[in-house]
Amino acid sequence: MPSRFLYLFDPLCGWCYGASDAVATLAAQPGVAVEPLPTGLFAGTGARTLDSGMTTHILTADRAIAAATGAAFGDAYRARILGGGDVRLDSGPATLALTAVARTAPDRELALLGIVQRARYRDGQDITDTGVLANLLRAEGLEPAAVALVEGAPDLHAANRQRLARAGAIMHAHGLRGVPALLRVAGDTLMPIDTAQLYRDPRSLLAA
Repeated sequence: MPSRFLYLFDPLCGWCYGASDAVATLAAQPGVAVEPLPTGLFAGTGARTLDSGMTTHILTADRAIAAATGAAFGDAYRARILGGGDVRLDSGPATLALTAVARTAPDRELALLGIVQRARYRDGQDITDTGVLANLLRAEGLEPAAVALVEGAPDLHAANRQRLARAGAIMHAHGLRGVPALLRVAGDTLMPIDTAQLYRDPRSLLAA
């Protein structure tokens, strides 16, 4: 019987970036399906402009994430965070880009999430910029998603709102307070999994 999982995340969540290799490893196992679902943690009213206190918090967390997961944070990324000016923490554009992929090439969404995360955390690209995101989509051959993102069609925004609402309802129903969050899917039942298992050995999640 196939093993199915639901993965809740935000593309600007550092711990989600730290979990990205483990989630990809899990999804690559035979008979496993992982459905990514963005939560909008740093989108809409959750978006903010970085101040000195938030910058310190992020860099401290990044060191902890790197130590716990081995995730690499590039110099270009750190330079952007420390560069001053109006640096925005807004996952809205990246979340919309992922919804565009979910609607046009759903089997590519999880891989595209990893590409977007590495573009930010390793290469220091500004993934709050729709143009940057469209270029990432085009580089992966996802032209229909890139066009939908740039055009900002109302149906894309409606689909995005529906996905965020679904994620919010799931988090509320299961008492989940943050991301990353992983749930096992068994028919119509969702069973939250201790996220720490992702950082240890994602393959162990298949031993139920």
